[in-house]
Amino acid sequence: MHFLIIFAALIVAYTTRCQWIQNIGRWNERWHKALFFFLFPPLLIFTTTFALLFMGPQGRMAGLQTGCYGYAIALFGIVFFAIMCVKQACLGWLSVKETSDCPIVNVGGKQVRLLNTAALFAGQIGFFKPELVLSSGLLKTLSNNHLETVLAHEQGHYYYRDTFWFFWLGWMRECTSWLPNTEALWQELLTLRELRADAHAVLSVDPLLLAESLLMVVSSPPISSEVLCAALGSPGANRLEERVEALLSQPQPAPSSYFTSLKWLVWTFIPLITVVFHS
Repeated sequence: MHFLIIFAALIVAYTTRCQWIQNIGRWNERWHKALFFFLFPPLLIFTTTFALLFMGPQGRMAGLQTGCYGYAIALFGIVFFAIMCVKQACLGWLSVKETSDCPIVNVGGKQVRLLNTAALFAGQIGFFKPELVLSSGLLKTLSNNHLETVLAHEQGHYYYRDTFWFFWLGWMRECTSWLPNTEALWQELLTLRELRADAHAVLSVDPLLLAESLLMVVSSPPISSEVLCAALGSPGANRLEERVEALLSQPQPAPSSYFTSLKWLVWTFIPLITVVFHS
């Protein structure tokens, strides 16, 4: 019976991912759709795994005998998820450790870490309370007005806690890389994350200046990993034309963050209901 539950969860997860089609509409309308197709399959698999572990290796369900093989698969899944989480945490810790070795300087009234490299880099690095990191090459290249737009963009990443949330999204990406459209959805979310930070920035700075800063920064080769890093020129978000067009068009409202937009999360807990029928 456990095999049937695992098989059903995998079929639903696989089928759901196959339904995703990339849109080119308004970015704030694509945000929750991308989150659903990215999050629903792994969350369904996670809750199914926890349900099987809670049932244990022995018992009966719906009149059918449950064996230890399904339990062993669930246990293997939990171990795999834990290993991927530790891997992500270690990569993130290395990024934070490297950042902590950089000197602190005052830029535009803000305390930032100064990265000694000629490359143009600006990004938030850390977990829930990341630090702003700027490269010496960026400070030498950008004017004060352009630098102000970069700081405003990075403030957007800080405001939305992008390093924190994308650490967990990156973990799910690693755990379910075998599902269809995983990488495409990840790139979509990275792009939407940058568009969201751009939209936050243009509330206080000139969008044209921000577009010019973006063009200069993305022309420099990336120097940081994606783990615990949210940067103006994120290596995964390569849709430069889309970002520039969004900056030069009419501003779009930020996507709703109310829980009603995530009501589909309730469906990911359905596997836990099967525990009631286990004896």
